[in-house]
Amino acid sequence: MTPQVIEISFWQLLLGLTFILIAQTVSFVHHLGLNRDITIGAVRTFIQLFLMGYALTFIFDARNLWFTLGIFVVMAVSASFIVKGRVREKEVPYILPVFLTMFVSYFATAVFVSGLIVGVSPWWEPRYFLPLGGMVIGNSMSALAIALERLFREMRQQRDLIETRLSLGANYREASAEIFRNAISAGMIPSINAMMGVGLVFIPGMMAGQILAGADPLQAIRYQIIIMLMLVGSTATTSIVTVFIVRKRCFGGGEELRLTP
Repeated sequence: MTPQVIEISFWQLLLGLTFILIAQTVSFVHHLGLNRDITIGAVRTFIQLFLMGYALTFIFDARNLWFTLGIFVVMAVSASFIVKGRVREKEVPYILPVFLTMFVSYFATAVFVSGLIVGVSPWWEPRYFLPLGGMVIGNSMSALAIALERLFREMRQQRDLIETRLSLGANYREASAEIFRNAISAGMIPSINAMMGVGLVFIPGMMAGQILAGADPLQAIRYQIIIMLMLVGSTATTSIVTVFIVRKRCFGGGEELRLTP
């Protein structure tokens, strides 16, 4: 017998704002300057998730391929602009390669997992495809923002070293090889740490959600294992390809470094 899910009322939902008040207090007392971001983040969490809930209810009932793909495109575009907002680089045009790499990588990963590993028919079944795609986009988006921020920051910090190497005959790849590796590693570390701690330090969101919904824990862990492997693969692919392309854009036609201090 499947246990009944306990519904959360509106007032119980508002009670959850207690944690936001705690975060606001910590930011205010220690002058962290995060109060505005915390407030905006909390408001966006409510609005975006409620809108997503109504949209998913409609899409699950409609079971239409183009609606499903449309939502996926919106998620990928939104992730690109969130990365742009976090990286805040103005001298190098990177938003287009970020979007294209994210979209292709995430789409291929979601199709592979939903259609081949899980075996959903059709492969775009929205109840499986959109949650899986959303998890790929959300986790890889954070990794990509970290990798790009590290790339641009180290490029500026090591500008003199890079230009010295270029003046001695190195090409842009050789002059920035260590920075490239550091950026990729920085983006990959959260996913690797998650694999190290999953099941031991924390219960991931998808697994927790399935268990709360009454699913068999042994079945829930199979889904979670697939998710963890999927996230590492998509994070590695997206970070490497995007940083590889963006690094080239940091240099001009004569391989001079375009980033100013």
